[in-house]
Amino acid sequence: MIKTNVSAVAYHNTRPFLFGLKRSPLAQQLDIQLDIPSEGARKLRAGEVSLALVPVGVLHNVPQARIIADWGIGCDGPVRTVCLYAEKPLEELQQIWMDYHSVTSVRLLTLLLRDYWKVSPERMPALPGFRGKIGGTTGGLVIGDRAIGLEHKFEYVYDLGQAWKDWTGLPFVFAVWASTKTLDPAFAQAFQRALADGIAHLPEVAAQAEMQDPGLKTQVAGFSLLDYYQHNISYNMDEAKREGLGRFLQLIGNRPARWESPASLAEHPQN
Repeated sequence: MIKTNVSAVAYHNTRPFLFGLKRSPLAQQLDIQLDIPSEGARKLRAGEVSLALVPVGVLHNVPQARIIADWGIGCDGPVRTVCLYAEKPLEELQQIWMDYHSVTSVRLLTLLLRDYWKVSPERMPALPGFRGKIGGTTGGLVIGDRAIGLEHKFEYVYDLGQAWKDWTGLPFVFAVWASTKTLDPAFAQAFQRALADGIAHLPEVAAQAEMQDPGLKTQVAGFSLLDYYQHNISYNMDEAKREGLGRFLQLIGNRPARWESPASLAEHPQN
């Protein structure tokens, strides 16, 4: 059997999708690879995978990419795992380390600094280990699982999801399922159903994850994965999310996203 290569994100917020995919009828047809967001985008652009959970800020770098599912990674208020951390208030920061895991979060923070908070600290590209360099007048943007629990270590925490909501009144979309291939409509619909199935079983997904990683409860005070799934991450790419995504892409000067419903994927073959 020739399998479909899929790049997903190796973060807890992607576990519901993986749960649904791994127990779906498609499971035997998929080769699921877990990557950081920027690597998944690179693989899709290079043709190494047919499908990927892609950071929206780099969709323009994949010219043939089309969004092929009504599910993704978003928020409608505080996201909790995409934050700027600092020992001093924002207006006193002189430098900020910019996380290398996702261009989208870097571009979002750049927008917020310039147009919402109206401050201009030096933005520095981060390398592995940069979290240990946050201190004094140097802040740091940290995303994903590495951000869990950091709110207890720094006096100042600026949640980018909440800041975007306060600024625009809209939800934010971090990543979407995209493809550069013409997908068979039956496959596309089954993929969509598998994603929805995972979102329908959040309590089971959270319990399974916490059993596999007991440190989530014992080492990170006050963190509940189920609460994070239900109140911080918002998975449904509804009209408000599409509007939020459109506003973000417009603000960073990128072309509008191309959306395809699973039922119509085979009706518009790519050249």
